[in-house]
Amino acid sequence: MKKIKILLAEDDVNLGSLLQQYLEAKDFDTQLYTDGEAAYNAYMKNEFDLCILDVMMPKKDGFELAKNFKAVNDAVPVIFLTAKVLKEDVLKGFKLGADDYITKPFNMEELLYRIEAVLRRFGREIVEEQSVFQIGTIHFDSNSQTIKTGDNAEINKLTSKESDLLKLLCQYQNSVMRRDFALKAIWGVDNYFNARSMDVYITKLRKILQADPNIKIINKHGEGYKLIVGEE
Repeated sequence: MKKIKILLAEDDVNLGSLLQQYLEAKDFDTQLYTDGEAAYNAYMKNEFDLCILDVMMPKKDGFELAKNFKAVNDAVPVIFLTAKVLKEDVLKGFKLGADDYITKPFNMEELLYRIEAVLRRFGREIVEEQSVFQIGTIHFDSNSQTIKTGDNAEINKLTSKESDLLKLLCQYQNSVMRRDFALKAIWGVDNYFNARSMDVYITKLRKILQADPNIKIINKHGEGYKLIVGEE
């Protein structure tokens, strides 16, 4: 099945990069543009299934972009991202054809649910996200939050946070999973207390995964974590 293609226009490079990485991990083909003009040019040259637009952007703001996009193709849904919570701004967005409106700061999981809801309303088929992973000799099912080592081994039950974190690590297997990305994706907020909590869960996962000596989670200083299976 063809991946859903998303145009993401966000002038905050750090937030945009985190959102792009998160959506790519959820199996969306996501193209990031950091100003309205670049987003407009990309839209005119390519076909997208969904547009996520920051309201406050240089060159063209999100409202102007939405107006331009809807004039070209009204069948492509638009979600606004904004720090503005004034009633008139929300109403303006919907008058321009917005299909949803989410205010910053927001939880990435909430954004994902809104994206899926909008796509379903427009009849777009969503690729089911992978939920079962084979990590070396270890079988991990994120839906049931269980880990099994070997054919006849005992099944271990994970907590929700352990399962969410391991799922992200699996999605970035042998690549760096950025620390700030994981905190935003799972905890919603990147702060000291959540960071310390994540370190505790990483330690627990390392102990569980040591059942297979070819699996390890390494710390990449200043970047994040990497799940390595076999020789790197």
